[in-house]
Amino acid sequence: MIPTYQDLSKFQVPQNFRGRSKIVVQLWWIVQATFFRISPQFMFEWRNFLLRLFGANIGKGVKIRPTAKITYPWNLTIGDNSWVGDECNIYNLGKIYIGNNVALAHKVYLCTGMHEYTDILFRIYAKDIIINDEVWLPNDVFVGPGVNIGRGTVVGARSTVLKDLPEAMICYGNPAKPIKPRVMKS
Repeated sequence: MIPTYQDLSKFQVPQNFRGRSKIVVQLWWIVQATFFRISPQFMFEWRNFLLRLFGANIGKGVKIRPTAKITYPWNLTIGDNSWVGDECNIYNLGKIYIGNNVALAHKVYLCTGMHEYTDILFRIYAKDIIINDEVWLPNDVFVGPGVNIGRGTVVGARSTVLKDLPEAMICYGNPAKPIKPRVMKS
């Protein structure tokens, strides 16, 4: 007998999983695909305004590029003077906390959601992500559900972060691991 590993015909999104009604979710996706996405690059405050309008907590001096994609703004908190680069994907089924002075380079993917692969119903779940102050995530870094990246840490380009990383370290790899301390020039 061939085992069944998942039956997607029985999959259901849990009630209230998105945090807002289907109408609000669709309205945000329309706003993001138009007013957010086609805004000129220098219109950072306009995009911050749109995110705040949909419940995001955005600090001062935040610079989010128009090609960034935020799934649910009401699950997003960004501190002061942080950057979100081109084509970043903030897949925030759970909460994402981005601290002050954080730099997310291009194509960074923050993913709070996952499916339970041992469950035939393929249930979906979310775990919050915390990116502490002064973290730098260069190009193509993937951060998985439930991860906490410590203050001042740098993660190497194209690394995959599946577990918490300590503060003030240079980390890289697949999965990312601490390699050496981040030492600043005086």
